[in-house]
Amino acid sequence: MIMENKITAEGIIHEALHYKGKMYGSNYPVQVFPHQIQDIIYATGDCLNYPIDYIAASLCFVLSVGIGNTHVVKLKEGWTERAILYTALIGRPGVNKSHPLSFAFHPLFEHDTKNAVKFKKEFKEYEGLFSLSKKEREEQGIGEIPAEPILKKFVVSDITPECLAFIHENNKRGICLYTDELASWFKNFNRYTKGSEEQFWLSLYNGKPIILDRRGNKNSVSVKHSFIGVIGTIQHGILKELAKGERNQNGFLDRILFILPNNLEKQYWNDRQLSRHVIPTWNNLMQKLIDLEFVIDDNGDIIPVELCFQEDAKKRLYDWQRENTDQCNEEINETLMGIYSKLEIYAIRFCLILQIARWLCGEAEKNSIDMVSVEGAIKLVKYYQHTARKVQQIIGCSASLEQLPTDKQRLYNALPPDFSTAEGIQVAAGFSISADSFKRILSDFKDNLLDNYKHGRYRKLL
Repeated sequence: MIMENKITAEGIIHEALHYKGKMYGSNYPVQVFPHQIQDIIYATGDCLNYPIDYIAASLCFVLSVGIGNTHVVKLKEGWTERAILYTALIGRPGVNKSHPLSFAFHPLFEHDTKNAVKFKKEFKEYEGLFSLSKKEREEQGIGEIPAEPILKKFVVSDITPECLAFIHENNKRGICLYTDELASWFKNFNRYTKGSEEQFWLSLYNGKPIILDRRGNKNSVSVKHSFIGVIGTIQHGILKELAKGERNQNGFLDRILFILPNNLEKQYWNDRQLSRHVIPTWNNLMQKLIDLEFVIDDNGDIIPVELCFQEDAKKRLYDWQRENTDQCNEEINETLMGIYSKLEIYAIRFCLILQIARWLCGEAEKNSIDMVSVEGAIKLVKYYQHTARKVQQIIGCSASLEQLPTDKQRLYNALPPDFSTAEGIQVAAGFSISADSFKRILSDFKDNLLDNYKHGRYRKLL
């Protein structure tokens, strides 16, 4: 069956695109997405220099936000998962992290902008009515004052938990925290009460209820099923900050999906033009998702559509989970063991995202999770297992760098992100370090701080 697919014209084209992604140095399994989304990923990578990993992960995240609380995946009675993702795009400045995010978020930004204009107009009219006396309203034939307008939106940024909860109560379909610099998110965790905000985000990962009833608040807040995804960018050097405190032990770091492309070199501009259909295709797919109708209960909470697994798909997922469990039990690194365990939950969530994405593109139904979505989810998890190991290596590198003498730290920081031995010798000369001495230092760096990815060339891990 696979061979038949590959000898079709479409199959040949998409197989060629898959290998093209490999040529870009990407291990991201783009082939798990429907063909329309694959085309968007490769077109923006080719014409706009978007790293494949960044744009693919960004599109996946925005799809998850579009799904929100409208659909859940049901593994068994009493166990459902929502498509909540916590995602971090890792890279040095200038490697094009922010633009793929902006491209993916464009449909949500457009939605929120239009609703903001509508809300301002409605609120102005509401205030005008509210300022009228009862007699004035009667004279103008106005009965009861209508309910206060509500701002409908998907995206929030730089916000306190209290404000986030109030916005979520008015947007029970689901929202996301978008921050260009993820450090601004976790560095604020202890700004009010030590540890409380971190615990807040730990609970939101599981879609737990939000209940706030604090003095000074106008009303209490109650969200039965929370859905708040998180995405942002982060630099290598900040990763250690993310792992500070208990975050590398309490499961917080385990909840983050790290995007770390192999090729992080800054790219030259090119004159290749993006096909005119690419942006409208993505906008139309997301609009279809945004326009999904859903049922609400008497309390205004969404009653999600439950997608169960087809029998063969469920068996495949369970078989994979047993393999992953064996890997966890054999893993001597407790941190990686925790990460692999959390990725089992993400595997279920990816099944839902891929099934809905394939339905959007006309490649599947959305009444159950099939084998194709399960296989795709497993491929995604394997990618994130790989990036998790790389992130732990980088965090360990940070500790190794701090243990070096100050002069070696300065030399390491002065080296370019990617360099040859000859280029390194030139940098070392500026510190009055001879070529032979630099080569000995280079040998020390290779143990923890450099990736000697090919003969005579090195890539810094920090």
